[in-house]
Amino acid sequence: MAPLRILWDLEDDPDGNVQHLADHGVSREEFEEIIFHPHAFDRSRSTGRHIAIGETSTGRTLIVVFDELDDSTIYPITAYELEE
Repeated sequence: MAPLRILWDLEDDPDGNVQHLADHGVSREEFEEIIFHPHAFDRSRSTGRHIAIGETSTGRTLIVVFDELDDSTIYPITAYELEE
């Protein structure tokens, strides 16, 4: 499932998804890399939300969590680096 649209909050919104990702050391660009080129899609066992797992161009393995708003739009929730 590759979305056509990612719904981002304003970058200066302290409660928005862009800031939340930044708090976890993940950029919008890294999130998009994983969404558009994942190794796998799954669902979170704890929340039931959609997740994608993949590797960025810099070699970081990330898990990104998102809600599917419709067939072509997602809303990023969080992301974090997979610890070895």
